[in-house]
Amino acid sequence: MKSFSVASVTLLVLWMFSISGPLHAQDKLLGSIDFPNSGSKKAQPLFIQGVLYLHNFEYDDAARAFKKAQVADPDFALAYWGEAKTHNHPIWMQQDRDAAMAILNRLGPTVEVRLAKAPTEREKEYLLTLETLYGNTEASKGKSKEERDDLYREAMRRLYEKYPGDDEAATFYALSILGTAHEGRDFTTYMQSASVLEKVWDKNKKHPGAAHYLIHSYDDPIHAPLGLPMAKVYAEIAPAASHAQHMTSHIFVAMGMWDDVVRANEVARDVQNTRFVELGRREVVCGHYTYWLEYGYLQQGRFEEAANVLDTCFDRINDNPSNSERWHFSKMRARYVLDTQAWDAVNKWKAPEEAAMDDYEAYVFTDAFAAIHTGDLDHAKMKIQRLHEFEKKEDELTILDLELQALVALHEGNEENALAAISKATEIEGNMPYEFGPPHIVKPSQELLGDMFMTLMKYDAAADAYKEQLKQTPKRTSSLLGYARACQEAGRMDDAKEAYEQLAEIWHLADSGIPGYKDAIMSQ
Repeated sequence: MKSFSVASVTLLVLWMFSISGPLHAQDKLLGSIDFPNSGSKKAQPLFIQGVLYLHNFEYDDAARAFKKAQVADPDFALAYWGEAKTHNHPIWMQQDRDAAMAILNRLGPTVEVRLAKAPTEREKEYLLTLETLYGNTEASKGKSKEERDDLYREAMRRLYEKYPGDDEAATFYALSILGTAHEGRDFTTYMQSASVLEKVWDKNKKHPGAAHYLIHSYDDPIHAPLGLPMAKVYAEIAPAASHAQHMTSHIFVAMGMWDDVVRANEVARDVQNTRFVELGRREVVCGHYTYWLEYGYLQQGRFEEAANVLDTCFDRINDNPSNSERWHFSKMRARYVLDTQAWDAVNKWKAPEEAAMDDYEAYVFTDAFAAIHTGDLDHAKMKIQRLHEFEKKEDELTILDLELQALVALHEGNEENALAAISKATEIEGNMPYEFGPPHIVKPSQELLGDMFMTLMKYDAAADAYKEQLKQTPKRTSSLLGYARACQEAGRMDDAKEAYEQLAEIWHLADSGIPGYKDAIMSQ
Protein backbone atom coordinates (compact mmCIF):
# COMPACT_ATOMS: atom_id res chain seq x y z
CA MET A 1 0.00 0.00 0.00
CA LYS A 2 1.09 3.57 -0.64
CA SER A 3 3.15 5.15 2.12
CA PHE A 4 1.24 7.40 4.52
CA SER A 5 1.35 11.17 4.38
CA VAL A 6 2.81 13.08 7.33
CA ALA A 7 -0.69 14.18 8.37
CA SER A 8 -2.08 10.66 8.31
CA VAL A 9 0.88 9.26 10.23
CA THR A 10 0.39 11.89 12.94
CA LEU A 11 -3.30 11.02 13.26
CA LEU A 12 -2.60 7.31 13.33
CA VAL A 13 0.04 7.61 16.03
CA LEU A 14 -2.37 9.61 18.17
CA TRP A 15 -5.12 7.11 17.54
CA MET A 16 -3.03 4.03 18.25
CA PHE A 17 -1.95 5.63 21.52
CA SER A 18 -5.60 6.11 22.38
CA ILE A 19 -6.42 2.44 21.78
CA SER A 20 -4.07 1.32 24.53
CA GLY A 21 -4.42 4.45 26.67
CA PRO A 22 -7.15 5.55 29.07
CA LEU A 23 -10.66 5.91 27.73
CA HIS A 24 -10.83 9.65 28.32
CA ALA A 25 -7.95 10.03 25.83
CA GLN A 26 -9.84 7.98 23.26
CA ASP A 27 -12.96 10.10 23.64
CA LYS A 28 -10.93 13.17 22.72
CA LEU A 29 -10.21 11.51 19.38
CA LEU A 30 -13.88 10.85 18.66
CA GLY A 31 -15.51 14.14 19.66
CA SER A 32 -17.20 15.54 22.73
CA ILE A 33 -20.78 15.15 23.97
CA ASP A 34 -22.78 15.57 27.16
CA PHE A 35 -25.19 12.64 27.69
CA PRO A 36 -26.32 12.31 31.34
CA ASN A 37 -27.49 8.80 32.19
CA SER A 38 -27.94 6.34 35.06
CA GLY A 39 -25.11 3.94 34.22
CA SER A 40 -22.46 3.08 36.77
CA LYS A 41 -19.26 5.08 37.05
CA LYS A 42 -17.28 2.22 35.50
CA ALA A 43 -19.67 1.98 32.54
CA GLN A 44 -19.77 5.72 31.81
CA PRO A 45 -16.67 6.15 29.62
CA LEU A 46 -17.50 2.98 27.69
CA PHE A 47 -21.05 4.12 27.04
CA ILE A 48 -19.96 7.61 25.95
CA GLN A 49 -17.37 6.04 23.69
CA GLY A 50 -20.11 3.93 22.10
CA VAL A 51 -22.32 6.96 21.46
CA LEU A 52 -19.37 8.83 19.93
CA TYR A 53 -18.69 5.90 17.61
CA LEU A 54 -22.40 5.85 16.72
CA HIS A 55 -22.29 9.50 15.69
CA ASN A 56 -19.25 8.76 13.53
CA PHE A 57 -20.96 5.75 11.86
CA GLU A 58 -18.27 3.41 13.18
CA TYR A 59 -20.90 0.83 14.02
CA ASP A 60 -18.71 -2.18 14.79
CA ASP A 61 -16.57 -0.21 17.23
CA ALA A 62 -19.71 1.29 18.76
CA ALA A 63 -21.15 -2.19 19.36
CA ARG A 64 -17.92 -3.31 21.04
CA ALA A 65 -17.99 -0.30 23.36
CA PHE A 66 -21.62 -0.82 24.33
CA LYS A 67 -20.99 -4.51 25.04
CA LYS A 68 -18.16 -3.54 27.38
CA ALA A 69 -20.50 -1.09 29.10
CA GLN A 70 -22.96 -3.95 29.62
CA VAL A 71 -20.25 -6.08 31.19
CA ALA A 72 -19.39 -3.19 33.51
CA ASP A 73 -23.06 -2.64 34.38
CA PRO A 74 -25.33 -5.57 33.31
CA ASP A 75 -28.56 -3.71 34.14
CA PHE A 76 -27.60 -0.52 32.27
CA ALA A 77 -30.57 -0.24 29.87
CA LEU A 78 -29.10 2.44 27.64
CA ALA A 79 -26.05 0.28 26.92
CA TYR A 80 -28.41 -2.21 25.27
CA TRP A 81 -30.23 0.67 23.57
CA GLY A 82 -26.93 1.79 22.09
CA GLU A 83 -25.89 -1.64 20.85
CA ALA A 84 -29.30 -2.24 19.27
CA LYS A 85 -29.01 1.15 17.60
CA THR A 86 -25.86 0.02 15.77
CA HIS A 87 -28.04 -2.14 13.53
CA ASN A 88 -29.96 0.80 12.10
CA HIS A 89 -28.17 2.91 9.49
CA PRO A 90 -30.64 5.66 8.52
CA ILE A 91 -28.85 7.51 5.73
CA TRP A 92 -27.80 4.24 4.09
CA MET A 93 -31.39 2.97 4.46
CA GLN A 94 -30.14 -0.24 6.09
CA GLN A 95 -31.58 -2.07 9.07
CA ASP A 96 -31.06 -5.50 10.62
CA ARG A 97 -34.10 -5.87 12.86
CA ASP A 98 -33.34 -9.47 13.83
CA ALA A 99 -29.87 -8.55 15.12
CA ALA A 100 -31.27 -5.58 17.01
CA MET A 101 -34.02 -7.67 18.59
CA ALA A 102 -31.49 -10.26 19.78
CA ILE A 103 -29.82 -7.45 21.75
CA LEU A 104 -33.03 -6.00 23.16
CA ASN A 105 -34.15 -9.48 24.21
CA ARG A 106 -30.98 -9.81 26.28
CA LEU A 107 -32.19 -6.78 28.23
CA GLY A 108 -35.65 -8.26 28.66
CA PRO A 109 -38.18 -10.50 26.87
CA THR A 110 -40.90 -7.84 26.44
CA VAL A 111 -41.23 -4.11 25.93
CA GLU A 112 -42.64 -3.75 29.46
CA VAL A 113 -39.77 -5.65 31.08
CA ARG A 114 -37.20 -3.67 29.14
CA LEU A 115 -38.75 -0.32 30.02
CA ALA A 116 -38.83 -1.31 33.68
CA LYS A 117 -35.01 -1.68 33.55
CA ALA A 118 -34.63 2.05 32.81
CA PRO A 119 -34.67 3.95 36.13
CA THR A 120 -35.67 7.39 34.80
CA GLU A 121 -38.57 8.61 32.69
CA ARG A 122 -36.18 10.11 30.13
CA GLU A 123 -34.31 6.83 29.66
CA LYS A 124 -37.59 4.93 29.34
CA GLU A 125 -38.55 7.32 26.54
CA TYR A 126 -35.22 6.78 24.79
CA LEU A 127 -35.85 3.03 24.90
CA LEU A 128 -39.41 3.48 23.67
CA THR A 129 -38.23 5.29 20.52
CA LEU A 130 -36.19 2.21 19.68
CA GLU A 131 -39.15 -0.10 20.36
CA THR A 132 -41.04 2.00 17.80
CA LEU A 133 -38.19 1.79 15.29
CA TYR A 134 -38.03 -1.99 15.48
CA GLY A 135 -41.78 -2.55 15.34
CA ASN A 136 -42.53 -3.51 18.95
CA THR A 137 -45.17 -0.92 19.85
CA GLU A 138 -48.89 -1.10 19.03
CA ALA A 139 -48.44 1.64 16.42
CA SER A 140 -45.44 0.08 14.71
CA LYS A 141 -46.18 -3.67 14.84
CA GLY A 142 -46.40 -5.26 11.41
CA LYS A 143 -45.32 -2.08 9.62
CA SER A 144 -42.77 -1.91 6.82
CA LYS A 145 -39.31 -0.50 7.50
CA GLU A 146 -40.25 2.74 5.72
CA GLU A 147 -43.40 3.12 7.83
CA ARG A 148 -41.44 2.41 11.00
CA ASP A 149 -38.83 5.01 9.97
CA ASP A 150 -41.60 7.60 9.79
CA LEU A 151 -43.03 6.57 13.17
CA TYR A 152 -39.54 6.62 14.69
CA ARG A 153 -38.99 10.15 13.42
CA GLU A 154 -42.21 11.23 15.18
CA ALA A 155 -41.16 9.47 18.38
CA MET A 156 -37.81 11.24 18.26
CA ARG A 157 -39.56 14.55 17.62
CA ARG A 158 -41.60 14.10 20.80
CA LEU A 159 -38.46 13.25 22.76
CA TYR A 160 -36.66 16.28 21.31
CA GLU A 161 -39.53 18.62 22.16
CA LYS A 162 -39.91 17.26 25.70
CA TYR A 163 -36.19 17.65 26.48
CA PRO A 164 -35.13 20.80 24.58
CA GLY A 165 -31.75 20.96 26.31
CA ASP A 166 -30.80 17.38 25.41
CA ASP A 167 -28.32 17.57 22.53
CA GLU A 168 -28.40 13.81 21.98
CA ALA A 169 -32.18 13.87 21.56
CA ALA A 170 -31.69 16.68 19.05
CA THR A 171 -28.94 15.04 17.01
CA PHE A 172 -30.60 11.64 16.88
CA TYR A 173 -33.90 13.33 15.97
CA ALA A 174 -32.15 15.13 13.11
CA LEU A 175 -30.67 11.85 11.94
CA SER A 176 -34.12 10.24 12.05
CA ILE A 177 -35.38 12.99 9.75
CA LEU A 178 -32.67 12.15 7.21
CA GLY A 179 -33.69 8.51 7.54
CA THR A 180 -37.13 9.25 6.10
CA ALA A 181 -35.85 10.43 2.70
CA HIS A 182 -36.90 7.11 1.19
CA GLU A 183 -37.29 8.45 -2.35
CA GLY A 184 -33.86 10.07 -2.34
CA ARG A 185 -32.62 13.50 -1.38
CA ASP A 186 -35.23 16.21 -1.15
CA PHE A 187 -34.22 19.62 0.05
CA THR A 188 -37.18 20.08 2.42
CA THR A 189 -36.32 17.00 4.47
CA TYR A 190 -32.61 17.77 4.55
CA MET A 191 -33.12 21.40 5.56
CA GLN A 192 -35.48 20.31 8.36
CA SER A 193 -32.67 18.19 9.73
CA ALA A 194 -30.17 21.02 9.38
CA SER A 195 -32.42 23.44 11.28
CA VAL A 196 -32.32 21.13 14.32
CA LEU A 197 -28.59 20.43 14.06
CA GLU A 198 -27.51 24.04 13.73
CA LYS A 199 -28.67 24.69 17.30
CA VAL A 200 -26.48 21.86 18.62
CA TRP A 201 -23.55 23.04 16.50
CA ASP A 202 -23.87 26.55 17.92
CA LYS A 203 -23.56 25.11 21.44
CA ASN A 204 -20.85 22.53 20.86
CA LYS A 205 -18.37 22.83 17.99
CA LYS A 206 -16.86 19.44 18.92
CA HIS A 207 -20.07 17.45 18.69
CA PRO A 208 -19.37 14.73 16.07
CA GLY A 209 -23.04 14.11 15.34
CA ALA A 210 -23.80 17.77 14.72
CA ALA A 211 -20.83 18.13 12.36
CA HIS A 212 -21.44 14.80 10.64
CA TYR A 213 -25.17 15.11 10.05
CA LEU A 214 -24.90 18.76 8.97
CA ILE A 215 -22.43 17.67 6.29
CA HIS A 216 -24.98 15.10 5.12
CA SER A 217 -27.70 17.77 5.18
CA TYR A 218 -25.65 20.15 3.05
CA ASP A 219 -23.78 17.81 0.67
CA ASP A 220 -25.16 19.00 -2.65
CA PRO A 221 -23.77 21.74 -4.93
CA ILE A 222 -26.41 24.28 -3.87
CA HIS A 223 -26.02 23.96 -0.11
CA ALA A 224 -22.42 22.77 0.18
CA PRO A 225 -21.00 26.20 1.14
CA LEU A 226 -23.17 26.03 4.28
CA GLY A 227 -21.43 22.77 5.22
CA LEU A 228 -17.90 24.01 4.63
CA PRO A 229 -17.31 25.16 8.25
CA MET A 230 -18.14 21.65 9.48
CA ALA A 231 -16.11 19.97 6.73
CA LYS A 232 -13.05 22.00 7.70
CA VAL A 233 -13.09 20.77 11.30
CA TYR A 234 -14.85 17.39 11.42
CA ALA A 235 -11.64 15.46 10.73
CA GLU A 236 -10.03 17.20 13.71
CA ILE A 237 -13.06 16.54 15.92
CA ALA A 238 -12.82 12.76 15.41
CA PRO A 239 -9.36 11.79 14.10
CA ALA A 240 -9.80 8.17 15.27
CA ALA A 241 -12.88 7.68 13.07
CA SER A 242 -12.08 6.86 9.46
CA HIS A 243 -15.61 7.79 8.42
CA ALA A 244 -15.12 11.26 9.89
CA GLN A 245 -11.99 11.71 7.77
CA HIS A 246 -13.93 10.69 4.68
CA MET A 247 -17.14 12.63 5.39
CA THR A 248 -15.45 15.98 4.95
CA SER A 249 -14.99 15.09 1.29
CA HIS A 250 -18.75 15.08 0.74
CA ILE A 251 -18.64 18.86 0.89
CA PHE A 252 -15.34 19.04 -0.98
CA VAL A 253 -16.68 16.98 -3.92
CA ALA A 254 -19.81 19.13 -4.09
CA MET A 255 -17.58 22.22 -4.35
CA GLY A 256 -14.89 20.78 -6.63
CA MET A 257 -12.16 21.07 -3.98
CA TRP A 258 -10.12 18.17 -5.34
CA ASP A 259 -6.96 18.55 -3.26
CA ASP A 260 -9.10 18.33 -0.14
CA VAL A 261 -11.02 15.33 -1.51
CA VAL A 262 -7.77 13.45 -2.04
CA ARG A 263 -6.28 14.39 1.31
CA ALA A 264 -9.44 13.39 3.20
CA ASN A 265 -9.72 9.97 1.58
CA GLU A 266 -6.02 9.16 1.81
CA VAL A 267 -6.25 9.66 5.56
CA ALA A 268 -9.61 7.85 5.81
CA ARG A 269 -8.19 4.84 3.98
CA ASP A 270 -5.08 4.75 6.17
CA VAL A 271 -6.98 5.15 9.46
CA GLN A 272 -9.46 2.44 8.44
CA ASN A 273 -6.79 -0.01 7.37
CA THR A 274 -4.67 0.54 10.46
CA ARG A 275 -7.74 -0.29 12.54
CA PHE A 276 -8.55 -3.36 10.43
CA VAL A 277 -5.00 -4.69 10.81
CA GLU A 278 -5.36 -4.18 14.57
CA LEU A 279 -8.52 -6.31 14.46
CA GLY A 280 -6.94 -8.99 12.26
CA ARG A 281 -9.04 -8.10 9.20
CA ARG A 282 -8.00 -7.59 5.58
CA GLU A 283 -7.17 -4.07 4.50
CA VAL A 284 -9.82 -2.37 2.36
CA VAL A 285 -8.49 -1.74 -1.13
CA CYS A 286 -11.82 -1.82 -3.04
CA GLY A 287 -14.14 0.26 -0.91
CA HIS A 288 -15.93 3.54 -0.40
CA TYR A 289 -12.86 5.57 0.51
CA THR A 290 -10.65 4.16 -2.25
CA TYR A 291 -13.41 4.80 -4.80
CA TRP A 292 -13.62 8.46 -3.80
CA LEU A 293 -9.83 8.68 -3.63
CA GLU A 294 -9.45 7.38 -7.18
CA TYR A 295 -12.05 9.91 -8.36
CA GLY A 296 -10.13 12.71 -6.66
CA TYR A 297 -6.87 11.63 -8.32
CA LEU A 298 -8.62 11.62 -11.71
CA GLN A 299 -9.90 15.16 -11.19
CA GLN A 300 -6.41 16.29 -10.19
CA GLY A 301 -5.09 14.83 -13.42
CA ARG A 302 -3.01 12.29 -11.49
CA PHE A 303 -3.92 9.40 -13.77
CA GLU A 304 -0.94 7.30 -12.72
CA GLU A 305 -1.94 7.50 -9.04
CA ALA A 306 -5.52 6.62 -10.00
CA ALA A 307 -4.25 3.62 -11.95
CA ASN A 308 -2.22 2.48 -8.92
CA VAL A 309 -5.32 2.54 -6.71
CA LEU A 310 -7.25 0.60 -9.34
CA ASP A 311 -4.39 -1.91 -9.76
CA THR A 312 -4.52 -2.71 -6.05
CA CYS A 313 -8.28 -3.12 -6.21
CA PHE A 314 -7.93 -5.38 -9.27
CA ASP A 315 -5.54 -7.63 -7.33
CA ARG A 316 -8.30 -8.14 -4.75
CA ILE A 317 -10.78 -9.10 -7.48
CA ASN A 318 -8.48 -12.03 -8.15
CA ASP A 319 -8.38 -12.98 -4.46
CA ASN A 320 -11.81 -14.06 -3.17
CA PRO A 321 -13.51 -10.63 -3.31
CA SER A 322 -16.68 -9.75 -1.43
CA ASN A 323 -19.78 -8.42 -3.21
CA SER A 324 -18.92 -4.94 -1.97
CA GLU A 325 -15.41 -5.22 -3.41
CA ARG A 326 -16.77 -6.36 -6.78
CA TRP A 327 -19.25 -3.49 -6.87
CA HIS A 328 -16.59 -0.93 -6.01
CA PHE A 329 -14.21 -2.39 -8.59
CA SER A 330 -16.90 -2.05 -11.27
CA LYS A 331 -17.32 1.63 -10.38
CA MET A 332 -13.59 2.35 -10.07
CA ARG A 333 -12.84 0.70 -13.42
CA ALA A 334 -15.67 2.67 -15.04
CA ARG A 335 -14.45 5.93 -13.54
CA TYR A 336 -10.91 5.42 -14.81
CA VAL A 337 -11.82 4.31 -18.36
CA LEU A 338 -14.54 6.91 -18.91
CA ASP A 339 -12.76 9.86 -17.32
CA THR A 340 -9.40 9.22 -19.01
CA GLN A 341 -10.89 7.91 -22.29
CA ALA A 342 -8.29 5.13 -22.17
CA TRP A 343 -10.56 2.70 -24.01
CA ASP A 344 -8.03 -0.14 -24.18
CA ALA A 345 -7.80 -0.10 -20.37
CA VAL A 346 -10.91 -2.30 -20.22
CA ASN A 347 -8.64 -5.16 -21.28
CA LYS A 348 -5.96 -4.33 -18.70
CA TRP A 349 -8.53 -4.60 -15.91
CA LYS A 350 -10.59 -7.47 -17.30
CA ALA A 351 -11.79 -9.55 -14.37
CA PRO A 352 -11.59 -13.36 -14.37
CA GLU A 353 -14.79 -15.11 -15.36
CA GLU A 354 -15.30 -16.53 -11.87
CA ALA A 355 -15.56 -12.99 -10.46
CA ALA A 356 -18.91 -12.67 -12.31
CA MET A 357 -18.38 -8.99 -13.03
CA ASP A 358 -20.99 -9.12 -15.79
CA ASP A 359 -23.50 -9.01 -12.93
CA TYR A 360 -22.60 -5.34 -12.36
CA GLU A 361 -24.07 -2.78 -14.73
CA ALA A 362 -21.14 -0.35 -14.49
CA TYR A 363 -18.74 -3.09 -15.61
CA VAL A 364 -20.92 -4.10 -18.59
CA PHE A 365 -21.64 -0.48 -19.54
CA THR A 366 -17.94 0.38 -19.56
CA ASP A 367 -17.14 -2.54 -21.84
CA ALA A 368 -19.88 -1.46 -24.27
CA PHE A 369 -18.91 2.22 -24.12
CA ALA A 370 -15.26 1.43 -24.85
CA ALA A 371 -16.16 -0.98 -27.65
CA ILE A 372 -18.20 1.69 -29.42
CA HIS A 373 -15.28 4.12 -29.25
CA THR A 374 -12.89 1.54 -30.67
CA GLY A 375 -15.32 0.67 -33.47
CA ASP A 376 -16.24 -2.82 -32.26
CA LEU A 377 -20.01 -2.45 -32.56
CA ASP A 378 -20.68 -6.19 -32.49
CA HIS A 379 -19.05 -6.50 -29.06
CA ALA A 380 -20.83 -3.35 -27.90
CA LYS A 381 -24.24 -4.68 -28.95
CA MET A 382 -23.55 -7.96 -27.15
CA LYS A 383 -22.84 -6.02 -23.94
CA ILE A 384 -25.92 -3.86 -24.47
CA GLN A 385 -27.97 -7.05 -24.67
CA ARG A 386 -26.47 -8.13 -21.34
CA LEU A 387 -27.66 -4.86 -19.81
CA HIS A 388 -31.17 -5.65 -21.06
CA GLU A 389 -31.06 -8.92 -19.11
CA PHE A 390 -30.73 -7.17 -15.73
CA GLU A 391 -33.87 -7.75 -13.70
CA LYS A 392 -34.07 -4.35 -12.05
CA LYS A 393 -35.53 -1.71 -14.35
CA GLU A 394 -34.39 1.46 -12.65
CA ASP A 395 -33.80 4.94 -14.00
CA GLU A 396 -30.04 4.38 -13.85
CA LEU A 397 -30.19 1.35 -16.15
CA THR A 398 -32.54 3.19 -18.51
CA ILE A 399 -30.09 6.09 -18.73
CA LEU A 400 -27.12 3.80 -19.38
CA ASP A 401 -29.07 2.01 -22.11
CA LEU A 402 -30.13 5.28 -23.74
CA GLU A 403 -26.55 6.56 -23.67
CA LEU A 404 -25.30 3.47 -25.46
CA GLN A 405 -28.16 3.64 -27.96
CA ALA A 406 -27.21 7.26 -28.65
CA LEU A 407 -23.56 6.41 -29.22
CA VAL A 408 -24.36 3.50 -31.54
CA ALA A 409 -26.75 5.67 -33.55
CA LEU A 410 -24.16 8.43 -33.80
CA HIS A 411 -21.51 5.95 -34.90
CA GLU A 412 -23.88 4.64 -37.57
CA GLY A 413 -24.57 8.16 -38.83
CA ASN A 414 -28.11 8.53 -37.50
CA GLU A 415 -27.89 11.96 -35.86
CA GLU A 416 -31.63 12.30 -35.23
CA ASN A 417 -31.92 9.03 -33.30
CA ALA A 418 -28.69 9.72 -31.45
CA LEU A 419 -29.84 13.12 -30.17
CA ALA A 420 -33.32 11.81 -29.35
CA ALA A 421 -31.86 9.04 -27.18
CA ILE A 422 -29.36 11.22 -25.33
CA SER A 423 -31.96 13.96 -24.81
CA LYS A 424 -34.27 11.41 -23.18
CA ALA A 425 -31.38 10.32 -20.95
CA THR A 426 -30.72 13.89 -19.81
CA GLU A 427 -34.43 14.37 -19.07
CA ILE A 428 -34.57 11.27 -16.88
CA GLU A 429 -31.32 12.08 -15.07
CA GLY A 430 -32.44 15.66 -14.53
CA ASN A 431 -35.53 14.44 -12.69
CA MET A 432 -33.64 12.04 -10.40
CA PRO A 433 -32.91 13.03 -6.78
CA TYR A 434 -29.40 14.37 -6.33
CA GLU A 435 -26.84 11.72 -5.33
CA PHE A 436 -23.79 12.91 -3.40
CA GLY A 437 -20.24 11.97 -4.32
CA PRO A 438 -18.76 10.89 -7.66
CA PRO A 439 -21.43 11.03 -10.39
CA HIS A 440 -24.02 8.34 -9.76
CA ILE A 441 -24.39 7.89 -13.53
CA VAL A 442 -20.86 6.86 -14.46
CA LYS A 443 -21.03 8.92 -17.67
CA PRO A 444 -23.14 11.97 -16.80
CA SER A 445 -25.69 12.40 -19.57
CA GLN A 446 -25.27 16.16 -20.03
CA GLU A 447 -21.54 15.61 -20.40
CA LEU A 448 -22.14 12.91 -23.02
CA LEU A 449 -24.53 15.27 -24.81
CA GLY A 450 -21.71 17.81 -24.91
CA ASP A 451 -19.32 15.18 -26.28
CA MET A 452 -21.79 14.28 -29.03
CA PHE A 453 -22.36 17.91 -29.98
CA MET A 454 -18.58 18.28 -30.25
CA THR A 455 -18.48 15.32 -32.67
CA LEU A 456 -21.25 17.00 -34.68
CA MET A 457 -19.31 20.30 -34.58
CA LYS A 458 -22.20 22.08 -32.83
CA TYR A 459 -19.92 23.94 -30.49
CA ASP A 460 -22.28 26.43 -28.85
CA ALA A 461 -24.71 23.63 -28.05
CA ALA A 462 -21.81 21.58 -26.67
CA ALA A 463 -20.72 24.44 -24.42
CA ASP A 464 -24.27 24.79 -23.09
CA ALA A 465 -24.45 21.06 -22.29
CA TYR A 466 -21.11 21.06 -20.46
CA LYS A 467 -22.12 24.18 -18.53
CA GLU A 468 -25.33 22.48 -17.44
CA GLN A 469 -23.36 19.45 -16.26
CA LEU A 470 -21.00 21.66 -14.25
CA LYS A 471 -23.98 22.91 -12.24
CA GLN A 472 -24.49 19.34 -11.02
CA THR A 473 -20.79 18.40 -10.75
CA PRO A 474 -18.83 21.60 -10.06
CA LYS A 475 -15.30 21.65 -11.48
CA ARG A 476 -15.55 18.10 -12.81
CA THR A 477 -12.58 18.24 -15.14
CA SER A 478 -14.01 16.17 -18.02
CA SER A 479 -16.88 18.65 -18.31
CA LEU A 480 -14.64 21.64 -17.68
CA LEU A 481 -12.19 20.57 -20.41
CA GLY A 482 -15.09 19.90 -22.79
CA TYR A 483 -16.48 23.35 -22.04
CA ALA A 484 -13.10 25.01 -22.64
CA ARG A 485 -12.67 23.27 -25.99
CA ALA A 486 -16.26 23.96 -27.08
CA CYS A 487 -15.92 27.65 -26.25
CA GLN A 488 -12.60 27.80 -28.08
CA GLU A 489 -14.12 26.26 -31.21
CA ALA A 490 -17.13 28.59 -30.98
CA GLY A 491 -14.87 31.62 -30.80
CA ARG A 492 -15.80 32.41 -27.20
CA MET A 493 -12.19 32.96 -26.25
CA ASP A 494 -12.74 34.70 -22.90
CA ASP A 495 -14.90 31.80 -21.67
CA ALA A 496 -12.36 29.30 -22.97
CA LYS A 497 -9.49 31.08 -21.24
CA GLU A 498 -11.35 31.21 -17.93
CA ALA A 499 -12.09 27.46 -18.11
CA TYR A 500 -8.50 26.60 -19.00
CA GLU A 501 -7.26 28.73 -16.10
CA GLN A 502 -9.51 26.77 -13.73
CA LEU A 503 -8.10 23.54 -15.12
CA ALA A 504 -4.53 24.79 -14.68
CA GLU A 505 -5.27 25.53 -11.03
CA ILE A 506 -6.87 22.13 -10.46
CA TRP A 507 -4.07 20.34 -12.32
CA HIS A 508 -1.14 21.79 -10.38
CA LEU A 509 -0.10 18.21 -9.49
CA ALA A 510 -1.20 16.62 -12.76
CA ASP A 511 0.70 14.19 -14.96
CA SER A 512 2.06 16.40 -17.73
CA GLY A 513 0.84 14.22 -20.59
CA ILE A 514 -2.89 14.19 -19.83
CA PRO A 515 -5.30 15.53 -22.48
CA GLY A 516 -5.76 19.29 -22.24
CA TYR A 517 -2.78 19.82 -19.94
CA LYS A 518 -0.75 21.82 -22.45
CA ASP A 519 -3.64 24.15 -23.31
CA ALA A 520 -4.41 24.69 -19.63
CA ILE A 521 -0.80 25.58 -18.80
CA MET A 522 -0.51 27.87 -21.79
CA SER A 523 -3.61 29.77 -20.63
CA GLN A 524 -1.76 31.15 -17.63
